[in-house]
Amino acid sequence: MIHYKTTTTNEELEQILYLQANNLPQNLTPIEKKEQGFVTVHHTFSLLKKMHNIHPHIIAKDKEKVIGYALSMSKIFRNEIPVLVPMFNEIDKFFKKEKIYILMGQVCIDKNYRGKGVFRGLYNEMKTVFSNSYECIITEIDSANTRSLNAHKAIGFKELLTYQANNQDWIVVFMDI
Repeated sequence: MIHYKTTTTNEELEQILYLQANNLPQNLTPIEKKEQGFVTVHHTFSLLKKMHNIHPHIIAKDKEKVIGYALSMSKIFRNEIPVLVPMFNEIDKFFKKEKIYILMGQVCIDKNYRGKGVFRGLYNEMKTVFSNSYECIITEIDSANTRSLNAHKAIGFKELLTYQANNQDWIVVFMDI
């Protein structure tokens, strides 16, 4: 049975990194990337742990196995991952006043659990965990990742802005919580 929770152990963080590694573009075929989606950022254990210490990540588990995750990222990490710096800069330009948001730093579901509601379950848990502290969840998606774009739209994310950086087109989306 699948259950949703926040990360509490180093073992869960290690399982996130394992799932992440299996879904990086260089570890997927072109067909898999197009049909199943992919993740862009490869986190180190150290950074994932620092992020967890500020806001534990949201995970889906089947028994003791992490089968999905949605990383919780505070704005204080804006300069820790170079590929994300342009996104933070664009968000700052868009919001003239301070917007209280949590960044969903990356979402990934084990391929054996896709299409079973895990994606929606992760975001429902994220909304529950952060609704008392934040106004919305923001994330960005590589425009080539149509599976992710469609999945986010299906659960209520709306387009905030688009921009180009690092030879990629990005779509920033948000969901009020």
